[in-house]
Amino acid sequence: MTTAADLIRTTTLGDVRGVAERGILAWRGMPFAAPPVGARRFRAPQPATPWHGVRRSVHFGTAAPQDRGQFVGIDATTPQNEDCLTINVIAPVGSRAGDAHPVVVYVHGGAYAVGSSREYPTQGESLVRGGGSGAIVYVSFNYRLGALGHLDFSAWSTPERPIDSNLGLRDQVQALEWVRDNIGAFGGDPARVTLLGESSGGNAVTTLMAVPRASGLFARAIAQSSPTNAVYPADVAQRWAREFLEDLSHVVADDDLESTSDEDAADLLFAAPAAALVRATARLSLRTPDEQPGAICLAPVIDGDFLPERPLDAFKAGRAHPVPLIIGTNDREGSVFTGRRDILATTPPRIRAIFAKTRKKSRKAIKRQYPGLPAKRAAADFGGDWAFWFPSIKVAERHSVFAPVYFYRFDMAPRVLRVAGVDAFHGLELWALFEERMRGPIGLGMGVLGGRSAFRRTAARVRRRWLEFVVTGAVADWPRYERGSRRTLIIDVRDRVDADPRRERRKAWQDFVPHL
Repeated sequence: MTTAADLIRTTTLGDVRGVAERGILAWRGMPFAAPPVGARRFRAPQPATPWHGVRRSVHFGTAAPQDRGQFVGIDATTPQNEDCLTINVIAPVGSRAGDAHPVVVYVHGGAYAVGSSREYPTQGESLVRGGGSGAIVYVSFNYRLGALGHLDFSAWSTPERPIDSNLGLRDQVQALEWVRDNIGAFGGDPARVTLLGESSGGNAVTTLMAVPRASGLFARAIAQSSPTNAVYPADVAQRWAREFLEDLSHVVADDDLESTSDEDAADLLFAAPAAALVRATARLSLRTPDEQPGAICLAPVIDGDFLPERPLDAFKAGRAHPVPLIIGTNDREGSVFTGRRDILATTPPRIRAIFAKTRKKSRKAIKRQYPGLPAKRAAADFGGDWAFWFPSIKVAERHSVFAPVYFYRFDMAPRVLRVAGVDAFHGLELWALFEERMRGPIGLGMGVLGGRSAFRRTAARVRRRWLEFVVTGAVADWPRYERGSRRTLIIDVRDRVDADPRRERRKAWQDFVPHL
């Protein structure tokens, strides 16, 4: 693998003239692993191939193959290819080896189906320009998505066609190992890495805290809106993989390609074009919310090896990596999961299916917390709490026994979002954390009916606290979350700390899903 010394000799600065005037230096599109193509498709990532001479690092790498129409993924101008395992680094101007700035490694979200590290090309720059002791190095990267990264086909592995599990998760560990080995050349401190992710990226954070191989690769963690419990046993993952293979057989047949029998599934997986894999993934993803309400088919699998146990069990037993953790959710996580984002347990049949698995007394208690259920607003809140809020509560209360935990709820929403009925929706806090997003159309639109200045002031407080945590591993004006008090930072026009907010709802959920 290319070493830090090699990088100093062979990697050019990124878009020097374009970014130096913004107070940062950027390197983009550097390979952190060998291209996962050909015989390396469905295999664990391998070290990147070293190069000779100077390698240009001006442009982002290609995005992982994905369905552009699913959720909100890459735009039509973003190229995609299986050769996608690249990493980007932003550092303050003047950074050099030995500076030892704290490092943030960001895992993008997108339901493990869409997204890339170039969706917001300048994202992370405002954090890097934090100034003084807050100056950091920011890292982002691509990892395999969809069937290529988050379905488990290891049951179809053969000596001729070996297949590994948890490919996307392994990519993330490979990227962290690259950071450990190389970030010093960019002025970063490999001993002060904060792993940060939102949504499925948040799931990656809480899952990697239970991956043995990730031990020592990050010193602190931030999990925003993590669907923490979206990690499944091998038998469940294998069932989804079998359904996918059936879909893939139909897709290749529709494309007038030669289909194969189930016995030749490994050959089919390796022979099918990436576009066929993407289409088959979309078919499976669209069915799963109705066939298995509350579940997300693209997710890590408990394989007994790379991921030996359910992360929530690791947190309970103290086997998760004992690093300081910021974790939390937004006020109304489920409010925007409609249309092409319709994956949560928000429809009457899905809610009934979940209710059928618990006791009548517990069902009544939950219904009292969501008046009108399954009406639209109540259903959105129920689905969001099922996927994001209550599992995050369980991580916080369990991990707090072994390491510092800071829990938050992001309530701040400009007036236009409240008028639209979405309030502080899933992902809104990213517009606060990454100032660059506020310059885009959504950021500008949020101020249409007023409140833009108040949101910016709130955002500045978010960035200050997150940076303080990245630098020190603690936040001075934010008390720790502990099971006895459950003190939670409510982020709004005026921040406050509440003890056990939504206490009755939390207790109702505890009785409703006691296995969490």
